[in-house]
Amino acid sequence: MGTWSTRGLRGSALEELINRSNEQYAKKGLALIQKIPTPITPVRIDKERRHITLAYFEQKSTVDYIGAVQGVPVCFDAKECAAGTFPLANVHPHQIQFMRDFETQGGVAFLLVFFSHLDRLYYLRLEKLLGFWGRMEQGGRKSFRIEELEPGFYLKNHGAIPAPYLDGLKKDLELRD
Repeated sequence: MGTWSTRGLRGSALEELINRSNEQYAKKGLALIQKIPTPITPVRIDKERRHITLAYFEQKSTVDYIGAVQGVPVCFDAKECAAGTFPLANVHPHQIQFMRDFETQGGVAFLLVFFSHLDRLYYLRLEKLLGFWGRMEQGGRKSFRIEELEPGFYLKNHGAIPAPYLDGLKKDLELRD
């Protein structure tokens, strides 16, 4: 599959790749997706360096990104996993509820999961995520294994578009028709 050729993609690096992809999609007129900032309240500030050194979250965040792709409302969250098993504790109940509600309103919600140990990016359809979530709620596994994922939803790096989630969205929409 595609490789990202980075020295250990981590949260902010994954976010940067998604942001660069969003810029390219916007330039090409394919999508308008924005990063949703997480509201924080600073508690302690280093005035010399002008840095926040301690803060707390004002409210629960919903998802990382929201926007539209050629008339289709889209929201998604980006997660990282360093093993072959993804803990569902990395997704919060209020995020699941938001994504469900978003799809009820006609939008498409999904997760982008970066499996860092494999250097692979995966588009996780909400329907598939909800299957794992339901299993957990019924007392089953509190995670899912990489072997349980749909092979066609791994994303290949396109160079100028390092996180090509529109490829996954296209397949997702085709499955819904």
